[in-house]
Amino acid sequence: MADRPATRLDLPLVARSGFRLPTIDTEERFGVLSEKFARFMGTATFLIAMTVFVIAWIAWNIFAPRSARFDPYPFIFLTLMLSLQASYAAPLILLAQNRQADRDRVALEQDRSRDERNLADTEFLTREVAALRIALRDNATRDFVRSEMRDLLDELEGREDRIKARAKAKAKRRAKAKARAKAKAREKAKERQKEQAKTAARGERAAIPSATPSATPAADRPAMQRGSAPVQDDR
Repeated sequence: MADRPATRLDLPLVARSGFRLPTIDTEERFGVLSEKFARFMGTATFLIAMTVFVIAWIAWNIFAPRSARFDPYPFIFLTLMLSLQASYAAPLILLAQNRQADRDRVALEQDRSRDERNLADTEFLTREVAALRIALRDNATRDFVRSEMRDLLDELEGREDRIKARAKAKAKRRAKAKARAKAKAREKAKERQKEQAKTAARGERAAIPSATPSATPAADRPAMQRGSAPVQDDR
């Protein structure tokens, strides 16, 4: 039997004539289908549907007429179906986990390469800073280079943290300013109320002496008139 010729990547595929059945011919498609199946099995919809199916199966084979029962107790056919489902589900779930592990590995490699590029950029910037300082007749020591590298790494890593901290500080300042403004407004309102109360009390005090002469009882008026009559006669 002749060996199958190896396919070359630099040559285009030759279109084959004839009818083809729809098959899952690549590992990628099969892996995608297995991941979809694994995700669906981990949802509440699958669990509820499976529970309803099992309950309906058991109820039918217990309460239905004997002539209509197709899987009587101990439900051997149902057990066979569930075991087949478990035997197929386990490899599919493992395949989905392997694909997720591969994706995590690729992501880790990309992160590592990104960190290496960032480190290379940092070292390049450090060398440029050191060269500038040497050109300015300032010796760049090893400790200085290390400190610059550490500062640059801290700036690259902690930029987001500083932005968040600044935003929080601004929010706190705004809240404090609003609280102070509210406190000042309350104090001013209290002072206005006190001033209004003082002016009202002064008005009442000024109104009391003017009201006392007219408040004399009517029984004392004839006596006052009698005392005033002799004075008129003397005049």
